[in-house]
Amino acid sequence: MTLALLDLDGTLVDRQSALDDAVSRLCRSHALPQDAELWLRTELAERATAGDFARLRGAFGLEVSAANLWQEYVDLMSSAVTCRPVVLEGLARLRAAAWTIGVITNGAGDIQRAKLTKTGLATVVDGVAVSGDLDIRKPDPRLFELAASRCGVDLADGGWMVGDNPAGDIGGGHQVGLRTIWLRGRLWPDGLPAAHHVVDDVTDAITILLNETE
Repeated sequence: MTLALLDLDGTLVDRQSALDDAVSRLCRSHALPQDAELWLRTELAERATAGDFARLRGAFGLEVSAANLWQEYVDLMSSAVTCRPVVLEGLARLRAAAWTIGVITNGAGDIQRAKLTKTGLATVVDGVAVSGDLDIRKPDPRLFELAASRCGVDLADGGWMVGDNPAGDIGGGHQVGLRTIWLRGRLWPDGLPAAHHVVDDVTDAITILLNETE
């Protein structure tokens, strides 16, 4: 069985559209001023943690607890995020073709796992590693090792990494000896070795992996 590790946000799911929806609904539910909404969109642009909502509460004098704000945001994000059926079907085809599939993602454990459950991705992958589990982030090799271990395979046996972040996903994959597929969109940093394949959509990456099976 061959290992395929995939990033979550920006690869398997559209985090940005879910973020826009969740922040708008959160701000409406608490009648937050426009500057608070702008603050949230800026602070949560790349990732969100419970600490962001403690700072929100302090900055804007909110009475609701930071813990309740965070949980509300987790619930709103998990209800807003979606995974296209064609992606779920592609992952199911990979597993049927004897691939081992893992998700490796930066972020807080509770929100990332809520997304996986809500979208149905949790049912079509073999293991999940979230940066919040070890308080480390891609491209740290330890997170890749954890992902492989949770899939029940040895990272030394090789495999593939698919993601949209040049340094975290592609650079990290290279460090641990994985072949890589990059979903173009972000700026490619100078000096980073090229990905083995470049695609516009994760479904194209899945097709490449399926062709590797043949």
